[in-house]
Formats: sequence, C-alpha cells, structure tokens
Amino acid sequence: MTDAPREQLASRLGFLLLSAGCAIGLGNIWRFPYVAGQYGGAIFLASYFFFLVAVGLPIIIMEFSMGRASRKNMGHAFHTLEPKGSLWHRFGWFSYVGSTMLMMFYIPVASWLVAYCYHSAVGTLSLMNPDQVAGFFGNMLSEPLPMFAWSVFVIFLGFAACSLGVQKGVERIVKYLMIGLLALLVILAINSLTLPGAKEGMEFYLAPDWERAKAAGFLNLINDAMNQAFFTLSVGIGAMLIFGSYLNKNRSLAGEASYIVALDTFVAIMAGVIIFPACFTYGIAPNAGPALIFITLPNVFNEMAGGHIWGLLFFIFMACAALTTVIAVFENIISYFLDVWGWSRKKAVAVNFVLMMILTLPCILGFNVLSFIEPFGPGSNILDLEDFIVSNNLLPIGSFIILIFCTSRYGWGYDKFMGEANTGSGMKFPRYLRIYLTYILPAIMLFVFAQGYMKFF
Repeated sequence: MTDAPREQLASRLGFLLLSAGCAIGLGNIWRFPYVAGQYGGAIFLASYFFFLVAVGLPIIIMEFSMGRASRKNMGHAFHTLEPKGSLWHRFGWFSYVGSTMLMMFYIPVASWLVAYCYHSAVGTLSLMNPDQVAGFFGNMLSEPLPMFAWSVFVIFLGFAACSLGVQKGVERIVKYLMIGLLALLVILAINSLTLPGAKEGMEFYLAPDWERAKAAGFLNLINDAMNQAFFTLSVGIGAMLIFGSYLNKNRSLAGEASYIVALDTFVAIMAGVIIFPACFTYGIAPNAGPALIFITLPNVFNEMAGGHIWGLLFFIFMACAALTTVIAVFENIISYFLDVWGWSRKKAVAVNFVLMMILTLPCILGFNVLSFIEPFGPGSNILDLEDFIVSNNLLPIGSFIILIFCTSRYGWGYDKFMGEANTGSGMKFPRYLRIYLTYILPAIMLFVFAQGYMKFF
C-alpha cells in the first residue's frame, strides 16, 4: 500500500473547513439549542464543553492520526496499522454502517430544511397563521411521496459533489458552503441581538438554572452532554479519519483539531444566540424541542419586520449546515468502497445513491405509513430509534474502540499515535496525558454509555 495514489486536499483552509463542515450540522443548530434550554442553559453548556475537550478533542486527534498514518478509510486503517496477527480490522465496518445509519435519519431531516427553504422563498409560510404553520409541518410529515422526493434531492446534491472528487468536488463545494454558512450566522445573530427580548433570551441561554437542570435529571444531563459532543463532532465512525487520510504532514494534529472543535462550538453557541432572543421577543416557549425550528421559528419570522427575508436566510443557513455534513459523510461512505473493495468512485457513487434512497424510507414512512411503530412508547417513531442506535451506541462505541486502539500496546500503540499526531509544526499533543487516556477516559465513557441505557430502559 503506497501513499502515491491517494488524493490530497488542496489547502490547509480546505481541510479545516471540510472537517468543520463534517462536524457542523443539525447537531449544532437543530439539536443543541433545545437541549441547552431543557437542561438549564449554562449548566448544560459547561458539561458540554467539558466533554468536547476531555472526550471529543482526543478522539478527533486519534481519528486524524489514524487516517494520516494509514492513508486509508477507517475500514482499512485498522488493517494497515494493527499489529500482525491481531483482529482490530474486524471493527472496520463501523465506518460504513455508522455513516450509513446516521444518514438514514439525517437526510430526511435535512430534506425538511431544504423544503422549508423553498417554501420560505415562495412565501408559503409567511401567509399562514400559527395554527396553519403547525399544520403545515404535520402535513409535510404525513405525505411520504413529497418527503421522499425532497430526500432524493438532498441525496443527489451530496453524491453529485462527491462524484467530482476530493479537491474539485468535496473540498471546493463544502468550503463555499461553510463560508456562506458563517456569513449568514453572523448576520442572523446580529439581527437577533437587536430584538426587544434579547436580554431575557440571553439570560435564559447563558445563565445557570439549577431548577431546570434538576427537573431534567443531572445524570440525564451528563449523558446528553456527552452524546451531543459525539454527535456534533461526528466522531467514532471514521468521518474525521477519512479527512486525515487526505492530509499532508506539514502540521501537527492537535492544533488542527482544536481549531475545528472551536469553530464547531462557535456555531453551536451562535445558533442559540439566533434562536433564544427571538423566542423571548415573541413569547414563544424556548424549550419546545425539535418543533422549535419547524413550527416555532416560522411563526417568529412571520411577526418580524422583514421576516420573510430573515426566515429565508435562516433556512438557507440551516440547509447549508446540513449539506456540509451530508457531503462529508457521503465521502466517508464512498471511500470505504474505494479502499476496502477497490471500486471506482463512479461505481461507489452510483450504488450508494440507490442504497441511500432505499435506506431513508423507514424514517420517512415512520411519520405516516409506519407511524404505528413506537419503539420507545407513545409519541416515539423510527427516527428516534435510528438516532438512539447511532448517538447512544455506534458513536460512543466506535470512539471507545479508536481510543483503545491508539493507547493499547495490543493495538496501534500510544507511542506510534503520538509520533503521528505530533508530526509537523504547530501545537503538540501532551505526552503526559497517557494515564488519563489509557485508564480514566475509558472509564468515563463506559459509565456514561451505561447510564444512557438506564435512561432509556
């Protein structure tokens, strides 16, 4: 196996924006604000920041290191780096299965955002009263054919970008999407901070509320903070590892990973800055769950001066965030077929395009034809089950496997991991963290993983 045939990213900026684009998505904008509202604002933020730095950052560095050292997707990286005669390569399937299962429910939600972009642009939502807006979202979910059509459109956009290759397609398109996303983020945040309810909204968001945290349960808070860190960073399924495989050795990896975590966190925080002042200005419940995006905020925009434009910009921003993740994860899926099975990029794109259309159907039908399936009791659906499998199982288990592989002498080993992570100029990963990474961090991850099951069952 040689590095020569491996595609390379064109620039460091491309790598940072591409990796950040994979991390930045619905987890930051759709999921983060309402979870923060549920768990007491700053109390959740503090727990989330802890898990980002203490758990997410080391795992990202390990994924980048494995990718750059092996020049392969996770599906073949274990095989390349493992000690001779070991069985680590049997975990390579986490890359494909985890990425595919993530997209099974991520794509339908992304398609809702693209649909809302269209309806905001043509003025459909601006003509509705609050009850009609709620009914519009419910009707959209109840009609499988339009939902499937929007999902196919999202799948097409993602694979079309990947079909052009790493530099000309994935890197270039995600870079432009990320620049547009960040520009819209700043514009929307500035607008929200000028609203009359900005002070109350920011206090709700950033001030600690122990009563809300206590009501939700502190162990639940810890579990959801850790799962949020895994979900938002897309660690554990090799989605970051693949971009490490396209990276040169000019820069050490701790600094690059820190920039990506910082950018991901900035977007998540600013999403709350956009949402909560608007909620308090117009008397909307700020902890309304996922419906906050699709029911609450369209009503808020309808009350604003120039709300038609602000609503359109917001859903374009949301759609860009979703599409950057879709493209990045699709690239991880395609690379599995390139590295493990030796397929051409064209064949991998064509086959997975068809597979993805089929695999999104359970989530889509779970809101209508298959709505009788309630895996976690009344009100739950297939999306909840798929989210649980990925967020509470595949992401933390995959991260745990990567952690043990990079720290155990029976795996790749701490010295080899450190050598790769610290190759190049820039911030170095501290060697003295060995005891923490080898013994303490695995215990933390196992405890929170077990507690997550206790929460559900």
